[in-house]
Amino acid sequence: MTSTPYLTGHYTPAVDEITATGLTVEGSLPPELSGRLIRNSHNPKPGVTPTHWFKGSGLTASTAGTHVIEHGGRLLALCEANVPYELTRDLDTVGAYDFGGRLRSAMTAHPKTDPVTGELHFFGSSPFPPYLRYYVADPKGTITRSVEVPGATASLKHDFALTRHHVVFVEGTVAFDPGEHSGIPYAWNDAQPARIGVMPRSADGAARMRWFPIEPGSMLHAANAYEDDRGRIVLEGPTVDREGFQLSWNWWVGAPGRGTEPNTRSYTRRWVIDLASGSVNEEIIDDLAVEFPTLNEDFLGAEHRYQYAVSFPDQNGLGGYGVVKYDRATGARSIHEAGDARLPSEAVFVPAAGGTREDDGYLLTVVSDLKQDASQLLVLDASGLDRIATVHLPRRVTAGIHGSWIPDTAFGDDVH
Repeated sequence: MTSTPYLTGHYTPAVDEITATGLTVEGSLPPELSGRLIRNSHNPKPGVTPTHWFKGSGLTASTAGTHVIEHGGRLLALCEANVPYELTRDLDTVGAYDFGGRLRSAMTAHPKTDPVTGELHFFGSSPFPPYLRYYVADPKGTITRSVEVPGATASLKHDFALTRHHVVFVEGTVAFDPGEHSGIPYAWNDAQPARIGVMPRSADGAARMRWFPIEPGSMLHAANAYEDDRGRIVLEGPTVDREGFQLSWNWWVGAPGRGTEPNTRSYTRRWVIDLASGSVNEEIIDDLAVEFPTLNEDFLGAEHRYQYAVSFPDQNGLGGYGVVKYDRATGARSIHEAGDARLPSEAVFVPAAGGTREDDGYLLTVVSDLKQDASQLLVLDASGLDRIATVHLPRRVTAGIHGSWIPDTAFGDDVH
């Protein structure tokens, strides 16, 4: 058996497809959970050992294995190095989708839906000029805005953030490197300045783009960003330093000197950008190794109290996998421990019917259980992290990256 880490353990690829109904449920499923939890991952085909986990085939289409979303009634599988791949409701591949020819670049795997306007905001990043292009699509899926972002570089840009009035980009200390032979041509580069870019969402936003230097590091995923009551932009997300990046990278490519997990030493950081003074204050606000931050997306771009993440064991093997909840008002941190040899996926928040509080809702996570060679869908109470229901799946599911809860009402009458 290969020793490649991303082909073993929780990441052992599935070799077939299963359609199953009448699954065993422990507990009671909330009636408002009427829809689809669609989760994506890289799943190399049998006999194929990619040079980097990200090069492996996606569960649905091509290498579009990072995320899957719904917008304008379409299901789109995403990978930042390519255009989206459209899927049917039954997850059959329709083919590449370029928004009717208006998408002029690749598309990030982390678009943002503005909960106020319903618009989809996203970007396309390239190691070659133009390095960064920003897009807006209306609620029906028509691209209404496309602009080149001035001042961008060949730094890796995987995610970004959206506030009510600004678009926030992060350039970390990882940049295009043609000498990287894994097939993903990026590497840590001390000469690459780490920066936060802030662009107003107004029509003249590109002309008012500003870049702010920050400490070296790399952020893959943003938790959220918002303007506080003083007009400052607050941005949070897990970050790694040089050692943490290299440990993770070595895991992804199967090289020596790798961490025990793909997300190593990834600690939550907060940046406060004062647009008036031009200064940035930054600090690590939690030293638990986490990734895949999520929140109640009704609060995307606005000040939020709660955010969630997946915790990973540290290099000394202390702690374990779990679903984490942060209370930003009190500073409290609570964890739903996954259990021995059990890895939860990104916790997707679904609002509860009639909920009035920010954390009135559910967290959906698919757990890979190595000891039982099985997987379960857990439904957790987002307010206290108590387990509400467990759905036993017919086989163990490959550990994944990102996904979406898509209610049945999202598709309307039009089937794509």
